[in-house]
Amino acid sequence: MSPKTLAASLLPVLLASTSALAQVQPPGNSRPVAVAIAQSVPDAQDMAFPGMIALDIDASDVVTGAYRVTETIPVVPGTTRLTLLYPQWLPGNHSPRGPIAELVDLRFFAGNAPLAWKRDPVEPNAFHVDLPAGTAQVVAKFVHTSPLRESEGRVTMTREMLNLQWEKMSLYPAGHYVRQIRVKPTVTFPANWSVFTALDGKAAQGNRVTWGVTDYETLVDSPIFAGLHAQRVDLGTGVWLDVVADKPELLPQKSPNLQAYRNLVTEGDALFGARHFDHYDLLTAMTDRMGGIGLEHHRSSENQMEPRTLVDWADGDWDRNVLAHEYVHSWNGKFRRPARLWTPDYRQPMQDDLLWVYEGQTQFCGYVLAARSGVQSKDMVLGQIASNAGGFTQTPGRAWRSVEDTTADPVLGYGKAKPFPSLARGTEYYTEGALVWLEADQIIRDGSAGKKSLDDFARAFFGLRNGDWGVVPYEFSDVVAGLNGVYPYDWDTFLKTRIMTPGQPVPLGGIERGGYRLVWKEEPNPYDKARMKANKFLSLNHSLGFAVDKDGKVTGSRWDSPAFRAGVVTGVEIQAVNGTAYDADVLKTAVTSAKGNGKAVELLVKRDDRVYTVTVDYHDGLRWPWLERAPDARIPSGLDRLLAPKGAAIK
Repeated sequence: MSPKTLAASLLPVLLASTSALAQVQPPGNSRPVAVAIAQSVPDAQDMAFPGMIALDIDASDVVTGAYRVTETIPVVPGTTRLTLLYPQWLPGNHSPRGPIAELVDLRFFAGNAPLAWKRDPVEPNAFHVDLPAGTAQVVAKFVHTSPLRESEGRVTMTREMLNLQWEKMSLYPAGHYVRQIRVKPTVTFPANWSVFTALDGKAAQGNRVTWGVTDYETLVDSPIFAGLHAQRVDLGTGVWLDVVADKPELLPQKSPNLQAYRNLVTEGDALFGARHFDHYDLLTAMTDRMGGIGLEHHRSSENQMEPRTLVDWADGDWDRNVLAHEYVHSWNGKFRRPARLWTPDYRQPMQDDLLWVYEGQTQFCGYVLAARSGVQSKDMVLGQIASNAGGFTQTPGRAWRSVEDTTADPVLGYGKAKPFPSLARGTEYYTEGALVWLEADQIIRDGSAGKKSLDDFARAFFGLRNGDWGVVPYEFSDVVAGLNGVYPYDWDTFLKTRIMTPGQPVPLGGIERGGYRLVWKEEPNPYDKARMKANKFLSLNHSLGFAVDKDGKVTGSRWDSPAFRAGVVTGVEIQAVNGTAYDADVLKTAVTSAKGNGKAVELLVKRDDRVYTVTVDYHDGLRWPWLERAPDARIPSGLDRLLAPKGAAIK
């Protein structure tokens, strides 16, 4: 049937439908038409912003945690309106998370005269300032009210330390690439504090510190850690470990374990074969007072660990992967970056679909470097891999949602608590991504008879242009080509299947090719054991199907688990187990007693104002995932070789 004949045949149907709709609509019912949205904020252009911005921050008020900002912005003669932006799409956050609500008491001046301003109605991160004739510069004054407690957001200042992130307390002129905006930064700190940052040209007068003129992109990429109790450790060849702590006794001082971080630098050189920084600072906070963080930058990283992690070396083993992970990001994520994760300013949206490379391969390399350097023990790294792999055996959400689709989670609500994360999935492009990269490594090792590995891909893909700390973007096709350059294989199908297709088998290929297997034991592996002890919780996700805090409150319930089917969900408080008042050991004993034909676990629970008994019909005992060397595996196996030290420093 031709389009003309089809249209003629449908006309009576359309007329009848329209007539029926008209009869449904009440007489005189108003039907508005959309108002066109006008863009009043200019797009970024790759052209220099004339003049230099002076950014002056008073960060000395440790009582209120407020940062007081004075920013002086030059104005081109004849300009009648200045549009300033508050950073929205923040690098490393992969989402529009600029805390605009924390910018308060905003005022603009030309000399002593206040200026009228208006927030953009479409883009609330933009401020339009009206300028009288002859205005040479605009002075912006405002306060960044750092959260004082977790319910308000991440705490960035305590009485002992602070983490100053420039994008949280500055505005920048619209219409320019941020690399084209020159800034002179100055900060006033509390007296007698040490200050660490990757910025160059530091000069101090008392507690007032300035740095050399830089561009806004580099400024945002160069945060500050400062504190009363601080230590700087030279790791050699231009890399530093900068530590601030809640108390002086939490500083590592002359600990022999610091050699592991020197090894980290050496192993990073060996893995990538090049550097994309002229110097590097591992900014590290040993604290439970300032908010947690692990954030990448080109010449530094922001890291938080539990207060005693560096002084109680064995107990802190589980907590030390963050520095290795963020260090890898200087190569993967900062120098080489998915093409649409690089943006010219902090207004243009980022596209996250390649985060399984950006973050997933970084997670993989972070495990590798931590084990090779001794930052973490090999057993702890194997425990982390086991915990990830075991978790995916209990993730029903994998049936409907691909790894690639989880890269949308930063925009959908990064870190947002979910009622049933096992069904919803979260940012699993990190951990499942790492397992896929482990399988890729073992495919290359097997296929090349051990002559090549993913190390060769790292050197070829991330290690080019030694000394260049710009950005070289990539697409999916570049990743496939890079892998084929190391070892010819159908990487396109491999990655599209593992990453982009839901309903895949549990990603155990790398573990099994590497000479290990996932097994279940009645005791937790080193990683699960240590993090449960440190965070005071008990995870029975692989048995009953829930986790509880130290007081017996359920903090997570696995979808369709035995506990779920019995009605045990998040927020339920367990008061007794088999008639005995709750504690973790009582619950574990009950699960063990129920094994086989034993009595099912009976829980007295409270939900809201109801107290009642539920029976969890489960009889397979306690289960935690472990990696165990396969009986027929070579020694050392492929996974053993992957985690073994390499070590060769770049001169």
